[in-house]
Formats: sequence, C-alpha cells, structure tokens
Amino acid sequence: FWPLSRQDRPKQLLSIAGDRSLLVQTVERLAPKVSPDNIWVVTTRRLVEQIRSALPSVPVDQILAEPEGRNTAAAIGWSIRCMPRALREGVIAVLPSDHRVRDEATFRRVLGIAARAAQTQDRIITLGVKPRWAETGYGYLEVGSILDSQTDLRQVVRFCEKPDSKTAEEFVAAGNFLWNAGMFVFRGSSLLAALDRFEPELADGLRRIEERPELLEDLYRQLPAKSIDYAVMERLGSLATLPLDCGWSDLGSWPALMEELGLNEQGSVEVGNVVALDSTDNLLYADQGTIAVLGVEGLVVVRTNDAVLVVPVDRAQQVRRLIAELERRGLEHLL
Repeated sequence: FWPLSRQDRPKQLLSIAGDRSLLVQTVERLAPKVSPDNIWVVTTRRLVEQIRSALPSVPVDQILAEPEGRNTAAAIGWSIRCMPRALREGVIAVLPSDHRVRDEATFRRVLGIAARAAQTQDRIITLGVKPRWAETGYGYLEVGSILDSQTDLRQVVRFCEKPDSKTAEEFVAAGNFLWNAGMFVFRGSSLLAALDRFEPELADGLRRIEERPELLEDLYRQLPAKSIDYAVMERLGSLATLPLDCGWSDLGSWPALMEELGLNEQGSVEVGNVVALDSTDNLLYADQGTIAVLGVEGLVVVRTNDAVLVVPVDRAQQVRRLIAELERRGLEHLL
C-alpha cells in the first residue's frame, strides 16, 4: 500500500477498510470469545510502542518485540513459550493482523468449531478460505477427504504455491482447493511438540530463551528463520482444515481495496478529496490534499503528504518495483 504504508506505518496500523486500523479490527472481532487479556501480539521493536498505544486493553508484557525478524515459526513458537505453562494445554489461534473480514459472525463461528476440534481431537487446524475468484496472489490448500461430517473438517492433502492464472482457474474449477490464509488453531503443547519433531534446532533455541530470558537478544538472532508453513504445516500428515466463507481478504494490493470498499457508479473508488470528470474504473485515494483527474480510466492514484503514486490498476501488484528503485536511489525517507 505504498505510499500510504511505510516502514513506520505498516498496513496493519492503517484505517484503510473502516474507521479503525486492521490491527484493532483483528482484536475486536474476537470478542466475546477472546478477551484482550488472553491476546499476545508479536511485532518488531520498531513498532512496539505504536501497537501498545493502539491496543491499550492488551497487557503490555503480552505485546512481544522480536530482537530481529526470524519469520513466523520463531514468532509463533516464542509467543507460546512466553505464555504461562497452564495455557499451553489450551487452544491457541494464530491470526494475522493485517486481514479484512466482512462477515465477523461467520468467522467467529468457524473459529469456535476449529477450537473445539483442536481441544477434543488434539488436531492442528488451518482455516482455508473458499476462493471467490482465480487469485494468483494467494497460496492454495488442496483439500481431501472429510474427517468429520458434522463440522466439515477436512484433510489437507498439500500446500500449493501461488499459481499462474491458468493453474488458479483449474484450482477453482476443481472445487477442492482453498486459499491459504495463514490462520491456525491448535493446542500450544501440540505445536511445540511438532517443532520438536520437525525443527529441533528451533525448538531447542526457544526452550533456552524460556529458561534464560535475559539472553533473548543473542539467542533469538540465532534461531532458524523459517515460515510456520514450511517448518511444520507442510510436513504434518494429519493437518486438517475448515472451509471459511466470510468475505476474507488479505488486502494485499490497491486493487484488493477496490473490491473491499465497493465501486461507485463510475466503477471507481474515491477516498478523500477527489474530483473526477469523465473518468471510470479508477482507485483515487487522497490521504492529504486533493486529487483531480479528467478523462482517465483503469488507474490507481494515491496522494500522501510527500509522495504521489500513479499506476495502471492491472500493474498495481508491481509497486514493489518502485520501492526497490526508491531504495536504490537512497530515498529511504520515502520508505
């Protein structure tokens, strides 16, 4: 979401899909199932104060700042190790904080089903989103046999990397593929046991951090940097999934925001002070100042206080090329 999103103001701290940030929405949609005092947040030291300010109801010592980013397996394992031992036998849900969910009631219902299955059957479960189109920007889960007809719990056959458009269309047409949303439910002790089995070096490092928290700075930087998908989930023969249909989006690009906010009569999205004449199919986002367009179509135009982005909608996924170029030119203040 550059130029709106920056290193010091990442997507989860933006109020781009409502009047509250995506982070705050993530916490609020869990109520009343999960109270703030049962929430742990893992972030970077750069953002920890902003997140503590955004989530005053979450205990300060449960907002964890990584000394260095070591990917999701380390972050999830460390957060579990930071919890009281009694909680590790209970159910834990891992939820990214930069996603959008339209139907929160359905989300909570499916999350509750997953929690009960994790507790009673000791399963590790991922929530797979029913695809609404042939998306090439998401990974997929191939789904196999039904494990529980009452809950629609299903076997995960394999993880599929982000496909090309032809393969994505085949996945959707097949009907047994779900978007991989990166949401997991499990007993904490079961996830730690899986790390012991598949990633003993990482598991041992996390154990040492729990035993010697004063050595966090040095020990954390030595942890293997692996995603939870690669470290554990893809290697579990018993991974299960629950199909989720709740208007989910990871809001991964400006065009994704167009779908989320809805189009006006001109087929456009206009946010902020915008003047648009004879223009259609655009995303026009004025964070500050005014955007004025005449006779254009299929563009993303975003204005902030210090930068303006103009890119065709169908190339908006390539904004990272601009970010790389800004970095190459030494314009770090814009990143």
